[in-house]
Amino acid sequence: MNTARRGRGRPPAGETDDRRSAILAAARTQFAAKGFAGASLRAIAREAGVDPSLISHYFGGKAPLLVATMELPVDPVAKIESVVAGGVEGMAERLVRTFCDAWDPHHEVFSALVRTTIAGDDPQAPMLQLARNVLVSALADTIEGEDVELRATLVAAQLIGMATMRYVVRLDPVATASVDDLARWYAPAIQPLLSSPRFAG
Repeated sequence: MNTARRGRGRPPAGETDDRRSAILAAARTQFAAKGFAGASLRAIAREAGVDPSLISHYFGGKAPLLVATMELPVDPVAKIESVVAGGVEGMAERLVRTFCDAWDPHHEVFSALVRTTIAGDDPQAPMLQLARNVLVSALADTIEGEDVELRATLVAAQLIGMATMRYVVRLDPVATASVDDLARWYAPAIQPLLSSPRFAG
């Protein structure tokens, strides 16, 4: 007889896949209708017919849940967490290297995200939600000084612009440059936005 006890709010092992699928389906619906900020974990759980604690148990939070609904080949949340964990010093180089190392093998996925965003006028397009609620949010919570959200958004714009040239437009030599060369030349242009600049009066 199996006497193992399960935690409160957690389904039997055989129901795990069904519950995860229900949460993902509800999350896709809620994010599409209300956007990231407007979609609450309670509403997602209610639509999925599960206890809200299961969302944290399976996915860890709302941002990882957003990423999970997109079925991406990389985990942007984990990537950006590893970048910001090292502090502001040298962050631009880590951003460029991590971004390219993650997306170079999956450039067709990134290209599709960009093309879909540009082709439509959906304010909740996956690329915009990733940029706003994963990249910009993490950077804004880490950097200090004035206008942190604006500076974080400008960093995102620089990274996405570089990646668009590399993966979508395929403009040489950006498209064929090594990651080392991109980090060496591009990181110094991004770092001032991260390093709490003091503006002259």
